Amino acid sequence: MLLRSTLARLVLAALTLASAATAATALLPKGPGYESWHIGDAADFIPAAPDATRAGLLMMGGGGDVESAWRWFVACAGGGDLVVLRASGGDGYQRYLHETIGGVASVTTIKFLDASAATDPAVLAAIAAAEGVFLAGGDQSLYIKYWKDTPVAAALNAHLAAGKPIGGTSAGLAVLGEHYYSALLDSVTSEQTLKDPFDPNITLGSGFLSAPALAGVITDSHFMPRQRLGRLVTFLSRLQSENPAAPRLVGLGVDEATALCVEPDATARVHTAKSGSAWLVQLLASPAATVVAGRPLEARASVIGLDPESTLNLRTLDVSAPAAVRVVRATGGRLEPAPQP
Repeated sequence: MLLRSTLARLVLAALTLASAATAATALLPKGPGYESWHIGDAADFIPAAPDATRAGLLMMGGGGDVESAWRWFVACAGGGDLVVLRASGGDGYQRYLHETIGGVASVTTIKFLDASAATDPAVLAAIAAAEGVFLAGGDQSLYIKYWKDTPVAAALNAHLAAGKPIGGTSAGLAVLGEHYYSALLDSVTSEQTLKDPFDPNITLGSGFLSAPALAGVITDSHFMPRQRLGRLVTFLSRLQSENPAAPRLVGLGVDEATALCVEPDATARVHTAKSGSAWLVQLLASPAATVVAGRPLEARASVIGLDPESTLNLRTLDVSAPAAVRVVRATGGRLEPAPQP
């Protein structure tokens, strides 16, 4: 039996529930800069054996959860302890994951109230011991402000390096890729970005999380329902103009109530509750994109839709059984169909 460290014992004393297990979610004592909830087995902050989990990425588009995708994620986590990180909302995932999805030892939600929680020993111990970590929806700018270049980011990257699963929905999905749209100012629309690819609200960043399958990837959520294809094409064009030597740049959009589940071998499949799709977006090299401040974007991109019958290899970008294949052109401040090369 593994011995608890002194820190883990202190954390356990601070956060253990009145009983060893509970069928109800409970608000745990607040710490500096955060509050948390727990349901299930008493928090022991002891990591599972390495072979109990497998790497996996749960990429959800927001607008509703997908039960089959969650069950896949729980299997990746070996039925162990899940930690949900968020910066708004409350305990909404507690009963859903522990009782509706089931098969998990416990669920702990940690809600960050400010950046000070990113150095809290209890928060870091919970992330370190989790078999699965999930980033909830909300405001991705807070995730960047609170977590980037902090011990929380280091803990999340250590979680990935250990081959344990991580996921995110909506704002949580937005920060999973190597590149991200941080929304540090107002949220930007496709119309705005296509008219000016240097609109001040286009706040792009990189270097937060290091999921190998998402190298060179930028994601977007609520994709087709909120008509975000234009802005993802713009994001890619901006990134290409600023990183001309990048080995690859790829956009992944995920529709609402839809998830893209990525296996350890980088094979990805779609799960959906509302006939949604995932979308692979890549710029076409010819003609080269014209990305100039104050002028409409000129660019062409391939767009491949994936449904539950499709398979995407994120290493090679090969797609089997695509649901849709098209080419679009950004011109004159709008996005329109274009002939395929």
